[in-house]
Amino acid sequence: MARVTEWQFLDDRGRMAAVGNRPGRLVAYVQAGAALFDHGIRPVGVFGSHHDGDTVDPAKAGALPHDEIAYLGSGAAVDAEAVLRARPDLLVAVTYGSDQVYGLDPDTAKHIEERVPVVVLDVGQGRSLDDVRERFAALARSLGAQDDPAAAAELAGARQRLRSAAAEAGGARVLALSPAAPDSVHLARPHTWPDLRALAECGVALVAPEAGPGVNWSTVDRASAARLEAEIVLTDVRVNALSLDGPTAVELRRALAARARIVPWNPELAPGPAAHAAFFDTVAGALRAVAASPS
Repeated sequence: MARVTEWQFLDDRGRMAAVGNRPGRLVAYVQAGAALFDHGIRPVGVFGSHHDGDTVDPAKAGALPHDEIAYLGSGAAVDAEAVLRARPDLLVAVTYGSDQVYGLDPDTAKHIEERVPVVVLDVGQGRSLDDVRERFAALARSLGAQDDPAAAAELAGARQRLRSAAAEAGGARVLALSPAAPDSVHLARPHTWPDLRALAECGVALVAPEAGPGVNWSTVDRASAARLEAEIVLTDVRVNALSLDGPTAVELRRALAARARIVPWNPELAPGPAAHAAFFDTVAGALRAVAASPS
């Protein structure tokens, strides 16, 4: 008889998840599922947040083959019994600096956790991008994944390419935002986003909105956003953001693109080496384009 070994993992709430055998059937918040897939671990099901709809947000899913994986709903529409029918032996979710399981109603989360081990990892402003990525890597290793030296080397190379591009661009101003409506945008407060802080650590000159209400965002009209005169605008491409390619966003896109390069940005980037390397390279490419442009 095969020996039964105990698997356990201490999550970022300080709670220990433990089972007799290493979990193999995972249900995950889609961002967490994309991160684990970066390490070769494929969930059997994913769920979205209260900002999502009836289908998986492809921006959050990253490289995850979401069309081949059960989608169990989003936010209040996630049914605990439907999750349990997927027969998970582990649920992986994220949080933003609290004990709350992001994407699930509290009663739903409680019902599931009474029956299935749950691991919740913090992706909020209290963590660096490297910390977030390493926590997902630690979870993946506990689930049987092996470290990938090539992926680590590619990430290190992308970080160096970003540093070089930032130096070449000579302080080009980078603004991150989420289009909210035809005449308004949510400007990101860079210090509250681990991925934006990582850009700043590499020398990228991020534009911060004025102090005021809103922890993560400052909501302004399109004219106010345009007056910040950024050379690069990182634009939220999640499904809950207004698409700049849509017919209602013509004036907003025109205002933002008058002097700036529009670059896609996913505020819920999968915390894995491949996704982070691609993000750094995307920003580096935009910075090099700015450096090469006539002044």
